[in-house]
Amino acid sequence: MGPTAILTGASSGIGAAAAAQFVEQGFTVINVSRRDCPVAGVETYSTDLADDTSAKQTCSVLASRLRDAEGPVCLVHNASLMLKDRCDTTEDADLLRVLAVNVIGINVLNRTLLPLMPKGSSVLYVGSTLSEKAVAGAYSYIVSKHAQLGMMRATCQDLMGREIHTALICPGFTDTSMLRQHVGHDEGILSSLGEMNSFGRLVAPGEIADLILWAHHHPVINGSVMHGNLGQVEH
Repeated sequence: MGPTAILTGASSGIGAAAAAQFVEQGFTVINVSRRDCPVAGVETYSTDLADDTSAKQTCSVLASRLRDAEGPVCLVHNASLMLKDRCDTTEDADLLRVLAVNVIGINVLNRTLLPLMPKGSSVLYVGSTLSEKAVAGAYSYIVSKHAQLGMMRATCQDLMGREIHTALICPGFTDTSMLRQHVGHDEGILSSLGEMNSFGRLVAPGEIADLILWAHHHPVINGSVMHGNLGQVEH
């Protein structure tokens, strides 16, 4: 059996674009999300990462698959939940809901799958420009993306000597359904966001997928933060 790619949130956007590239490279590709991946040849394990029982059931099936696998594994933590919220109004339940998907779900998968992943594998976190900075109105998302930066760095240190590498890939404003929903599908806002980089446009999901594939094949970047934002204008 050849290499395996396990991606969360590959039902659309960056995840689906990456899944398509993994398929083209001959990987067995598994999508872990609530919705099916539209890419032909991708298996979907219907999972709600915010639900502990659902996540653990999927992990049990994935563990069985990896025990039979022979090639390297690329585990891509891509699924994400983004709310419009603020530090002075966010309810605990809403913060916990975001952390369940963006942080705890990652931990559940790592705890189950990392012990089964062979040399040559990778653990890739899809963070955000907001993993290292902040804007107003996305409090819980920013908290979770900062947490992913720490998780990636800790993963790098804890896996020393196993020849499994990790990285945090930080997209800028990318043309995804999550971003469009967050701005209320306002084309004016989307255009203004695109103007906040050197190329005057939104990042394409396929461009971030390119980074994900490259990161998997190049362990020299172990522990690195990789920016994919077309050169954002800093304020």
